[in-house]
Amino acid sequence: MSFEVQQPGILSLLLDGGRFGQHGIGLTTGGPADREAYAWANRLLGNDPNATAVEVSFGGLVLTAQNDGWICITGAELPFTIDGEEAPAWTTVAVRKGQEIALGYATAGCRAYLAVAGGFDVVHQFGSSATVVREGIGGLNGGPLRAGDTLPCASGNVATPCRLATEHQPRYTDELTLRLIPGYQQAHFSPGEQARLFHAEYVVGERCDRMGYRLEGAAIGCDIQGILSEGICLGAVQIPADGQPIVLLQDRQTIGGYPKMGSVLSLDCAALAQLRPGARVRFTPVTMEEAHNALHLAAFRFRHTPVEALA
Repeated sequence: MSFEVQQPGILSLLLDGGRFGQHGIGLTTGGPADREAYAWANRLLGNDPNATAVEVSFGGLVLTAQNDGWICITGAELPFTIDGEEAPAWTTVAVRKGQEIALGYATAGCRAYLAVAGGFDVVHQFGSSATVVREGIGGLNGGPLRAGDTLPCASGNVATPCRLATEHQPRYTDELTLRLIPGYQQAHFSPGEQARLFHAEYVVGERCDRMGYRLEGAAIGCDIQGILSEGICLGAVQIPADGQPIVLLQDRQTIGGYPKMGSVLSLDCAALAQLRPGARVRFTPVTMEEAHNALHLAAFRFRHTPVEALA
């Protein structure tokens, strides 16, 4: 099975769960910006949790099916049609050879996921199919999808077509509170500067992408301007010289030398990646124990949230 790309959209990337264990050679993790939506697309199709899907930023992707199969769209709210007829998201949907699958432009959130039964069949590089454009690695050619690309798929079928009920689907808004786990460099920020961060409201700036989100608002002062470059984790909140926080995401650099207040909980990084410029953001501190509890509860909720079989 395969799909042909008729229109690639603004930014559409082939990716799996991410490229782990390669920071030592300078390769970042990559993977889905919204891991929850990506995971649901694969679960609804009965795929391996790490199956390769397409992340569509803002929309505009148009594909033609070269064979019969099953697909699922999750994530940002956007028009989804098959041969011009509206089709449901968060649902396993049958497609036939020759049909056109079109994703319009997002009206809420900004990243959607298109998965196919069995996953897209892409050669892995350094243990992953995740495309990281800056590094020129992953996907078909190390870059975004292009018109004329053929996307091969592994053989797969759906035993029981199903959907995720509306009440269980995420809601994408323009306001978000990020849970931040303070790090060891917190001591370089005075109590007053820490209070400023946790009481201020920030706006997502124009400079936001899969590498990181630059926020605009109250400047945060630090008693050091830089540190020796060190490894950077998902969600790290860097404070550069201008005091405007930067939350680093999936395509972040592997090392950096700005002081960091701490790291945003990975669950909230996924929600942050659905925000557009102009959205409002706040921070709230959480302990490591609270973060662990939140992750375990989210994993439990995902495993035990029922899906509805389609008649």
